[in-house]
Amino acid sequence: MEQVEAWVRQLDQLVERVAHLFARSEARRRVKAYLQGLLSPAQRKNSWQLAEAVGDETPYGIQQFLYRALWDADALRDELRRYVVENLGDDQAILVVDETGFIKKGSHSVGVQRQYSGTAGRIENCQIGVFLAYASQHGHTFIDRALYLPEEWAADRERRQRAGVPEEVTFTSKPNQAWQMLRRAVEHEVPFAWVTADTIYGDYRQMRLWLEGLPKRYVLAVSAKETVILPNARELRVKELLNTLPAEGWSRLSAGEGAKGPRWYEWLRLPLMAPLTHGSAELAEDGWSRWLLVRRSLADPSELATYVCFAPAGTALETVVEVAGHRWTIESCFEEAKGEVGLDEYEVRSWTGWYRHVTLSCLAHAFLAVMRSQVPDEQPSPEKGGPWSQPATADSLAAFKASRGLSSR
Repeated sequence: MEQVEAWVRQLDQLVERVAHLFARSEARRRVKAYLQGLLSPAQRKNSWQLAEAVGDETPYGIQQFLYRALWDADALRDELRRYVVENLGDDQAILVVDETGFIKKGSHSVGVQRQYSGTAGRIENCQIGVFLAYASQHGHTFIDRALYLPEEWAADRERRQRAGVPEEVTFTSKPNQAWQMLRRAVEHEVPFAWVTADTIYGDYRQMRLWLEGLPKRYVLAVSAKETVILPNARELRVKELLNTLPAEGWSRLSAGEGAKGPRWYEWLRLPLMAPLTHGSAELAEDGWSRWLLVRRSLADPSELATYVCFAPAGTALETVVEVAGHRWTIESCFEEAKGEVGLDEYEVRSWTGWYRHVTLSCLAHAFLAVMRSQVPDEQPSPEKGGPWSQPATADSLAAFKASRGLSSR
């Protein structure tokens, strides 16, 4: 009973924290009800079942809150970011970028089209959301999000108007959306030490150079088609470099805990041209280095993955490998948020509706992460040789949530 009372008290405090963003008392009541619904054991987190979970006879109040009430989802995102930093902030945190797909039927939901979804592992009729997660020794959750609007949608005025896409919104690539979110994190002084992301974002050289100019450390996956510059100033595609890998010098290290235990690979770090700042060797003189990190499967040595890394020259290989492994942190966030707080269970079609539901789901997920961080035996412990240990899985979050009085589905 004390645990349930603590949940209720802290959820009330979170609602009070964001109340100033909602001018009308009805909207303030609705934000609390919506969060309660997302945290409830409702089978699905759509408007009908959320209404039932909070005692409403119809979903009209919830729909009004999502579609027509006056409030700003970006302002709520900013409060989400402050809440996460205040409760989970850590100077050694890692910012993780990735995308997820939301499978849809029809063609009216904003941004929907047949496109590749990593979630489904194939081309599907879906929306794509780009997310920025914050992973620290205290926990992991989202701090930003963006709906990808394909070029076809961005150029179609009629579809844009029907879906309520603002006039100022233009086509922006997913890597550029990720860069915008990282810039917001830096502008708002989010504490972090590393950035990691998959190849679609790692191949975006402009973002890598921007991180180096700050300077901020990164371990970014890159594709075989990406070009790197060797210490002798020779430019070479990664796939060409992979054909000349040495037989010696590999280290067997774990990239962190997976569903079946430690994820063991062989790793090799190769030097690249020293980083520059504004055409000078300032970063190299200050002791910063670039490397190409190669990961090789133990089961199939022909299965390789590559990362471009940027960090102080003395950074241990174990640390770089652990940061690379934390790219999977955001996959845990997606699994948890979809399984626990209805991230993908919305029925809205409009631009405003998508941003409102998704931001509220991110806030509900952040609440769970903060609550879990306050339980000593749920906290990951520091790990020698790296920033900190691999975070808990979605299954452990469900068990934690059930033990605290909010049953999982």
